[in-house]
Amino acid sequence: MGMIHIDLFATLDLVGQAPGEPGEDPDGFPFGGWQAPFYDETVGRHVGAGMEGMDALLLGRRTYDIFAAYWPHQVDGVDGGVATLFNSIPKYVASRGNPDLDWAGTTQLGPDLVSAVRELRDKHEHIHVIGSLNLVQTLLRERLFDRLDLWVFPVVLGVGKKVFDGGEVPANLVLLEPPVASSKGAVLLRYGLGTGTPGTGDMRREDRGVSSS
Repeated sequence: MGMIHIDLFATLDLVGQAPGEPGEDPDGFPFGGWQAPFYDETVGRHVGAGMEGMDALLLGRRTYDIFAAYWPHQVDGVDGGVATLFNSIPKYVASRGNPDLDWAGTTQLGPDLVSAVRELRDKHEHIHVIGSLNLVQTLLRERLFDRLDLWVFPVVLGVGKKVFDGGEVPANLVLLEPPVASSKGAVLLRYGLGTGTPGTGDMRREDRGVSSS
């Protein structure tokens, strides 16, 4: 069975909205492009390494529209091969509307999103969800992911759509490897989906490090 990877870029207050460029969000979000000042070689290298093996993209409607307007018109250069990768692999868009499917290799998922995503696991090895915060809420709620790459950047915005914005359910995650920090203060936290639900304990006890679950 294939794996579903969620790749997110967030602020310290976990805003994940419009990180890429100022005009990304047309709804009046005032900080479009907030990620750009913190992007460096370390971030680029680890983002690229995280895409190794990717053989499908799963996107929400808004992120899909942004990607479809940009990536088909790019040729590989400073992006390290991302254009070739994105343009060559299958793309799946989760939308109740009628998105433009002109980006080669794109399929719109049916109305039963959860079943459709589960079926993708039988078709692909490494399915990546990038951005797509509305879609992410469904995947969180259904525990329908295997790895979460959460980049946290040293900035607080105070406004914007959050990474955890109503879809989260109690869950344990497992840190898969030591965090990576860039020279500009960005930190990569790479988690896998754990088992069970969060335990509780008593900080006054000598055995406080032992979960009660």
